[in-house]
Amino acid sequence: MKKIISATVILLFSFGCTETYDYDLLILNGTVYDGTLDDPALMDVGVRGDQIVALGSLSDKTAPRVIDAAGLVVSPGFIDLHAHLEPIFSLSDCESHLRQGVTTSLGGPDGRGPIPFGAYLDSLAQVGVGMNVGFLVGHNTVRRAVMNLDNRAPTSEELDKMKLLVSTAMDEGAFGISTGLKYLPGNFSKVDEVIELSKEASQKGGIYTSHLRDEGLEVIASVEEAITISEEATIPVILTHHKVIGKPMWGKSNETLALVDQAREKGLDIQIDQYPYNASYTGISVLIPSWARAGGNKEFKKRLADPQLRERIKKGIVFNILNDRGGDDLDRVQFAKVKWMPELEGKTLKYWCTLRGLEPTTENGAELVIEAQVKGGASCIFHAMDEADVVNIMKHPQTMIASDGRLVKLGDGHPHPRWYGTFPRVLGRYVRERNVLQLNEALHKMTYLPAQALGLKNRGLIREGYKADLTLFDPKTVLDKATFEKPHQYSEGIEYVVVNGRLAVDQGEFKPIKSGTVLKKNAL
Repeated sequence: MKKIISATVILLFSFGCTETYDYDLLILNGTVYDGTLDDPALMDVGVRGDQIVALGSLSDKTAPRVIDAAGLVVSPGFIDLHAHLEPIFSLSDCESHLRQGVTTSLGGPDGRGPIPFGAYLDSLAQVGVGMNVGFLVGHNTVRRAVMNLDNRAPTSEELDKMKLLVSTAMDEGAFGISTGLKYLPGNFSKVDEVIELSKEASQKGGIYTSHLRDEGLEVIASVEEAITISEEATIPVILTHHKVIGKPMWGKSNETLALVDQAREKGLDIQIDQYPYNASYTGISVLIPSWARAGGNKEFKKRLADPQLRERIKKGIVFNILNDRGGDDLDRVQFAKVKWMPELEGKTLKYWCTLRGLEPTTENGAELVIEAQVKGGASCIFHAMDEADVVNIMKHPQTMIASDGRLVKLGDGHPHPRWYGTFPRVLGRYVRERNVLQLNEALHKMTYLPAQALGLKNRGLIREGYKADLTLFDPKTVLDKATFEKPHQYSEGIEYVVVNGRLAVDQGEFKPIKSGTVLKKNAL
């Protein structure tokens, strides 16, 4: 009997000493930018579970974890509208994105969304993710599944199959459809095909994001095509990683942005996303005429065996080096990932010419491009954009910040620095150092504006009842460190990142807790 009484007393004592807290996480003394264009406010933030539950003066409240955010900006977590999440099963902690302050990313851009869609999302949910992720269904993926790499229009039966794949993906949670009309096999499609597939996404509340058919000499016509798709399919359109490529087109952003403004005046929902760099990143095959690559690398090699076709291919590459991604200089083509010759990574096409004992002419450069493609291709950084256009596009009120970055393991290859530095770069260089944007403008472009574009009803703002996705940074020190010469460097100044109420970055230290959620458009 005594043992029972003693045990009861111990239990009562134990429960009596258990401390109860007001919140799970308490952020005090921060300068809160709520995601709108409003002025900031000094206030505290109380988090319980995965939600923001209190804002205001909370210094008398308690939590097991209290952050003194004096001197720090408290912002909604950044939302990356254009992320290459293909390595996410092996890099599910999403460290390279979280260290930038990103709490939500949209995958499946450039026409490369996953298929089968629902199964992919279910598998990813089982693995767990470090940040919130959603996906687009990819036009290129759908077309390839039905038509391989054929350079032709679809039959009515093939079009129906593609429409079914898009519709099914939307039912399984896709946020919309993406196109990569610059890439195979999307660039073999005509606008009517894209319109019909976009209607399937539109009917179910989706968006359309487009890697334009051309970002160089034909960029004006390509923007007009995207606007036509918006009008004919009745769908919101995002011109993804908007830019103008090649020296002949520098300054043409004035015209592309004017087209956006005119379309919006007509009532069309046209927006833009952009990364803050004057160099792009894609496969070296972008320098090769698309017709030459129809059917894949096997067919490409067959065409090279024909002397006349080979000469035609070479002339097309020379043209693209002079007028498009090549930037009129072999030194502007920088190798990033070369499986068959890793020692080229970080080096330029001019360097490779010299290494091979060749004069660095565009003709010799074209020959090496052919060789690279035959050997399996390579990823490259193309330094062919003008900074004035970057700034011009960034300042447009409908431009959102997005990385076009791939999840990356520290030290793997020689990637574009945007994979590590996009968001801190805007905050450090374009806000603090150059005054291109005001801080509230920049954060609006990173948070609420993309949340609205995606239809996220409880993210992108600091509001009671919203998900506790928060980024805390030092406005005096935040800065990207990754460069084109040394890309594998995390940014500075991102002190805390909260994903669904849990600290994924704590005092600058990454925590692989995987508190993200796999988002589905039809389940928001």
